[in-house]
Amino acid sequence: MTPMSLADRFFVDSMSETFREDPYPHYDTYRAHRPLVRAADTMWLCFGHADVAALLRDPKLSSDERRATTEIGCPEPGRLDTSLLFMDPPDHTRLRGLVARAFTPKRVADLRSTAEAITAGLFDDIRIAVASGEVVDVIRALAYPLPVRVICALLGVPETDAASFSRWSRALVRSLDPSVLRSAEVDAAIAAAEGDLAGYLEDLLSFRRTRPGEDLLSALATVEADGDRILPKEVVDLALLLLVAGHETTVNLIGNGVLALLRAPDQVELLRRRPELVAGAVDELLRFDSPVQMTQRVAIEDVEVGGDRVRAGDEIALVLGAANRDPSVFPEPNVLDVTRDARRHVAFGGGIHHCLGAALARQQGHVALSALLTRFSRLELAGSPVRRPTFTLRGLESLPVVFERAH
Repeated sequence: MTPMSLADRFFVDSMSETFREDPYPHYDTYRAHRPLVRAADTMWLCFGHADVAALLRDPKLSSDERRATTEIGCPEPGRLDTSLLFMDPPDHTRLRGLVARAFTPKRVADLRSTAEAITAGLFDDIRIAVASGEVVDVIRALAYPLPVRVICALLGVPETDAASFSRWSRALVRSLDPSVLRSAEVDAAIAAAEGDLAGYLEDLLSFRRTRPGEDLLSALATVEADGDRILPKEVVDLALLLLVAGHETTVNLIGNGVLALLRAPDQVELLRRRPELVAGAVDELLRFDSPVQMTQRVAIEDVEVGGDRVRAGDEIALVLGAANRDPSVFPEPNVLDVTRDARRHVAFGGGIHHCLGAALARQQGHVALSALLTRFSRLELAGSPVRRPTFTLRGLESLPVVFERAH
C-alpha cells in the first residue's frame, strides 16, 4: 500500500470528529513543513501567516475559481459563483465601488441601535428561560437570530421572513466548502435554497425599485457612478453574499467566541473588570477560532512561493485558521488573551477582497459580548457543544449554557 502523503492526510483528517472539534493541532503539523504543501497535481495548501497574508494580496492570484485547471476544490456552479466574492478586477473594482456608495460606514453605524434593540429583546427571552430553570442554547437564542435580524434590517426584509432567511442560509453555507467535502444531497439542497432565496430577493428588489425605503436594497437599486448603475442581478447576488458571508460568519463569531470565553473564565473576569477591552477582544476571538477557516485563490500566471513553482491554473487553499495561530506572529497562539493586539489576524481575508461587512460583524460581536457580560454574573457550559459539519465556515450547531442573572 502506498504511504499516505501529508496532503492526503489533511483531507482525511478534515473529515474526522477530532479535526472538527479542534483543527489547530493538525494545522501545526502542516505549518512546520514548507510554505506550500502539494494537495494534488494542481492544488496547494498554505498555512503560515506571512505567506497567507502575502498571497491574499498577490495580483497574480485570482478569486475566480472557474479559472482553475481542475475542479477539485471549486464550489458548485451557481449565483454565488458570479458574486463579488469570486470576481477579479476590473469587474470587482467597478462593483465594489458602486456597493461602497450604498454600504457606507454611516449605514453600518446607524445599525448599532438596531443591533442593541434586537439583543435586548433576545436577552429578555433568555432571562425568562433562565428564571424557569432552563439551559439556554446560545446559538439558537442569540448567535443565530441576532445577525439574521440585523441583515434583514439592513436589506429591508420584513422580520417575519427572518426564519426563511435562516433556513436558506444554513443550506447555502455548504457551497463555500470544497467540492471534495460535499455530497450530492448537500449540492441539491444548496441549489434549491439558492433558487428560493434568489426568487424572493428578485421580488423584493422589484418592489423596492417602485417603493424605496431607507434600506440597503433600496439604495443599491438606485446607486450610480459616472452613468454606471448596478444591475438588478448584481443586487440580488450581493444580497445573497451578504446573507451567507455576512450572517453565517457573524453567527460563528458569536458562537465560537462565547465558547472560547467559557473555556477561559479568567478572561471573562478580566472583561468584566475592564469593559473597554471588549472591542479588542472581538479581534482576539476572531483570531483564536476563526469563523472562516479557508479561502482559495487560482494562479493566473506562474508564481514562485517559498521555492515551489505554482503553475497558472493551480489552486492554492489559504488556511486562514492556521495563519491566525502562527506563533511567529502571535506568541502563545493557543492561549486566548483579550489584552493581545490581534489586529494582524486574517479572519476577514485581505487585499481587495477584505470582507465588506467586517465593521458590521465587529459591531454585532461587540454588542452581543457586552450585553452577555453585563446582564449575567455567571456563565457555564451545561453540556458538550456540537460542531456544524462544515469546514470553510467553522461554527457550532448548539452551545448549551447555564446563566445566572446579575443583580
